[in-house]
Amino acid sequence: MRIPLLLTLVIVAAAPAPAQYQSPQGESFESPLSYKPADSGRVTERATVKYFNKVDVPARVEGLLVNLKFEEGDTVKQGDVMAIVDDEMARLTLELKEAELMEAEVNASNDIRERDAKNSRELAVAEEEAFRELRRGGGIAKWDLERKVLEAKRTGLQIELAEQEQKIAQIQYFAKRAEKRMAEFDLSKHQVTSPATGYIETRIAQQGQWVQPGTPVATLIQMDRLRVEGDIRGLRSRGQIRRGVPVEITIFTGPDPADQRSIDGTLGYVRMEIDNINDEQKVWAEIENEQVDGDWVFRPGMKAQIRIKD
Repeated sequence: MRIPLLLTLVIVAAAPAPAQYQSPQGESFESPLSYKPADSGRVTERATVKYFNKVDVPARVEGLLVNLKFEEGDTVKQGDVMAIVDDEMARLTLELKEAELMEAEVNASNDIRERDAKNSRELAVAEEEAFRELRRGGGIAKWDLERKVLEAKRTGLQIELAEQEQKIAQIQYFAKRAEKRMAEFDLSKHQVTSPATGYIETRIAQQGQWVQPGTPVATLIQMDRLRVEGDIRGLRSRGQIRRGVPVEITIFTGPDPADQRSIDGTLGYVRMEIDNINDEQKVWAEIENEQVDGDWVFRPGMKAQIRIKD
């Protein structure tokens, strides 16, 4: 039986386009990631290495940007000082607080007044006893004895006052120590530090620029930790796709399919919603990056694959 020409054209037009990629085993498919059809539903499609953290690093205080310690393309470690906002006043304030702390420490350890009050107390008690003997012998008037008794009590109050003053001095020492820490913290805010180990993608501020709190200085891409994100067949793998399941992550580091690295990991995120048209569910897993000869092994944008382990 002959097939009409028009029907033949329709069938040819509806036929799937030939595969554009080949796996190392010769299998053809539309994605450059190689996996067997039997793995469909357990392996991501179109997975990609992405940034885990990309942030504009801001200044924290108002002032003149006096020193930039980086260039675009530099790699910085977490805590590295990237820039300095004029900190002369903060340094002077810290020196003042250090001097005040030294004074407070001396006052807190000074017990001379307390020791003097205790000596006066011993003398007053001895005189009181002597006056009592004289009074029993009729050698002095009653009021002379009463005056010595009151003097002895007064020396006891002087001891309590000296002890109280020393406690206050110790409290003032703790307060001055806190003020010094506050001054140190204020000085540290004049330093723009890297929040993570990463790559300086863009320098935003310029040396000599007046900045405000929140003014971005540079764009930093965290490179020591990255995220591999892709879509997986959600309905086909129902019950197997959940946060924390072990996975094998394959990252293609070059144009040749053989240029790949495999890492064991766990799923860190599984999107609840499933695309009911394409049966796709978004997942991602974190990976640790490493440097070889000063260059990062994995980079955002590289193709990857996440496979659910058995």
